[in-house]
Amino acid sequence: MQQNEQQSPVEANSTATEVSSWERELLTRLAMATLNEQRRARRWRTFFILLGFIYFGIVLILLTDSDWEGAGKGPHTAVIDISGIITSEMPANAEFVIDGLTAAFEDADTSGVILRINSPGGSPVQAGQIYDEIVRLRNRYPDIPLYAVIEDIGASGGYYIAAAAEKIYADKASIVGSIGVRMDSFGFVDAIKKLGVERRLLTAGENKGLFDPFLPEDKQDKEHLQTMLNTVHQQFIQAVKSQRGDRLVGGNEIFSGLFWTGEKSVALGLVDELGNVNYVAREVIGQEKLRDFTRREDFFTRFLAEGGVQLLNSLYSRSRFQLY
Repeated sequence: MQQNEQQSPVEANSTATEVSSWERELLTRLAMATLNEQRRARRWRTFFILLGFIYFGIVLILLTDSDWEGAGKGPHTAVIDISGIITSEMPANAEFVIDGLTAAFEDADTSGVILRINSPGGSPVQAGQIYDEIVRLRNRYPDIPLYAVIEDIGASGGYYIAAAAEKIYADKASIVGSIGVRMDSFGFVDAIKKLGVERRLLTAGENKGLFDPFLPEDKQDKEHLQTMLNTVHQQFIQAVKSQRGDRLVGGNEIFSGLFWTGEKSVALGLVDELGNVNYVAREVIGQEKLRDFTRREDFFTRFLAEGGVQLLNSLYSRSRFQLY
């Protein structure tokens, strides 16, 4: 005879209580494990955020100009870079270059100064201001020699600045010269006719619309601008002649706007010798240790300069006289 094995109500209730207790314990453990995992994730996230801020801070320190005079003390050869287009909107502007030159000459440990030039030219005003300051500093500190070293290119406004140096050095393959002045413009007269655009220009002053690109070219306007270009060109020529003097042996051809290799430029008297920065510091100045005195833009200025403002400035610059 089979025995009835059904649980009594009391036993069934006890079993249900045990199962319920086990489930709660399991859920509690799962919840705690999840909570601990979230805490660990937050800690790691906080760690990486702090690490990112530290890294960003180090980058800012390296990119700011708070120590643009260079690191290290003792006798040295000061180096100032003139790189890129010479204009007030770019790092190679008169203010930055003159600040670097002044700091270099005023440093008691400076044995000599090197202008490391890699520029196709730019604004005649900016180049002229740097040229004048170099001449002034050389007269004020006659015991500190200043040399220009042209790397890839030292043309037009870049050469204008180099001419103020005691001597000019270049690589045999450097591009040197382009002593001239240019002004770029465009004519859209036929274009607006084809597009059916009516040009409306109001001026106070009969010549205020001088060289307007949407109007036909005017002979008198062209002659006036050509006279201005010729005047600036003569200023350039006189600046080069006043510092290079009898070393120039190329005749008027060197003032025609042509450019040559560094090797040919030595023969023309535009360059004194072939050599680089290390050679000049070691063999000419006699102080191999280099110290950078280039003043540079801080990180935020460079960041903003890459935006639309820089684009507008570059477009506007095309309507001005350029030494390149």
